[in-house]
Amino acid sequence: MEINGILKEISVDISPYSGADLAVRSSIDGKEIASLKIDNAAAVEKKIAAGLHAFKEWRDVPAPKRGELIRIFGDQLRKYKEPLAQLVTIECGKIIAEGRGEVQEMIDICDFAVGLSRQLYGLTIASERHNHIMQENWLPLGPIAVISAFNFPAAVWAWNFALAIVCGNPVIWKPSEKTPLTAILCHGIFEKALAEYKTAPENLSALVIGKHEVGEQLVNDERIALVSATGSTRMGRAVGPKIAERFGKSLLELGGNNAIIVSEKADIDLALPAILFGAVGTSGQRCTSTRRLIIQESIYDKFFRQLKTAYESLPGKIGNPLEPETLIGPLIDEGAFAAMQASLAEAKKTADEIVGGGRISGGKFPGGYYVAPALVKISTQTAIVKKETFAPILYAMPYKTLDEALEIHNDVPQGLSSAIFTTDLREAEYFKRYSDCGIANVNIGTSGAEIGGAFGGEKETGGGRESGSDSWKNYMRRQTSTSYFGTEKPELAQGIVFDA
Repeated sequence: MEINGILKEISVDISPYSGADLAVRSSIDGKEIASLKIDNAAAVEKKIAAGLHAFKEWRDVPAPKRGELIRIFGDQLRKYKEPLAQLVTIECGKIIAEGRGEVQEMIDICDFAVGLSRQLYGLTIASERHNHIMQENWLPLGPIAVISAFNFPAAVWAWNFALAIVCGNPVIWKPSEKTPLTAILCHGIFEKALAEYKTAPENLSALVIGKHEVGEQLVNDERIALVSATGSTRMGRAVGPKIAERFGKSLLELGGNNAIIVSEKADIDLALPAILFGAVGTSGQRCTSTRRLIIQESIYDKFFRQLKTAYESLPGKIGNPLEPETLIGPLIDEGAFAAMQASLAEAKKTADEIVGGGRISGGKFPGGYYVAPALVKISTQTAIVKKETFAPILYAMPYKTLDEALEIHNDVPQGLSSAIFTTDLREAEYFKRYSDCGIANVNIGTSGAEIGGAFGGEKETGGGRESGSDSWKNYMRRQTSTSYFGTEKPELAQGIVFDA
């Protein structure tokens, strides 16, 4: 399906976004698929002001009625799942199965948010004073800014958006400049839901197109109550302090240098496919992609040979991500390819062996950056291994004891996702206790989180949590309230007597 066909099927008009400022290219072949205008500072200011106005109306709508809007949005996503998935694939290059999975993730978070709209629970707290009652209430926060990355051009926004809306907040979305078309269509689909809902305030959802300057304006504006930003650690270092300086709230989902420990007690038939998907799925461009493999030394050489055989078969499964038999699509662009090659050149200085890693040429898409995933056999965790490279590079290294494996595992700046393969319950539970990551899996890989759990990590991953569990609390403000319902002079707390 081509872009024009997708636009026609979804019936979203992109002409209001058209301009000569930003060329949008498909990662499949590098060809331009759209040209858009960038929002200037005045346009961004207007959308922030409009969002604040919408907040003052939307916060007073009962939460279950706010949930009804998200229910309608989820139904619209079901209706347009296939063309939206096609666009995700065309724009960012992930295979069509993953494109469909991304839209399904959006549908799933809508379902979660609808139920949540009737469960924004507070607390009743026992008071030490007679005839007093203490309560904890959760109230809408204010306009929310979402800054998203290219690798999940729709789902991560939806994680934030669906929860923010049911919690009573408008959302201003700044998508990656590499994948703005997906954002425009998502916004257009939500407008269809608004039309069916009928009574929502105007400007409940806004889209701003641009590069880092647009994001900086959102980050620095005191009217933005929460900035949820997904991207690199470098981006987080710039964004976090600026928000903190104005005492705003931030939700950061940043880098991940995710590792899998393979015990000598592992079920290898389970481990091998999980490692492959984690390392090469989405061409290694997930924040949860597997980048390090820590293998017990007694099985290290044998397991590496099995991995090497699997890696050597991968080039035949690389190609057009729209074709169903393809398992690995392209990197997003030339910059990603250059970063991969630079990391491999550095790794070569200390590696024992490198399998793959080169660009695959001679295909029908010379403008796309298709690469053979790289498998690096290395005896110790060097500086380049500790650096996250957003590309399909898997470093494999040995360990002696589980304690040593965990030391290697935790000795990186990032702390997003982790996993162990073992049939030993004691090893599994020990790993979960001492992995320093926000996600710790047993006998499944590092990739492919469900929306029901809170998603995020520690250290340079940013500490934020999105999606399920109680992540909704990010989008609300906590209020403690004490009420007195007696008729006599109320007591003071801590037994204080103050008779004026």
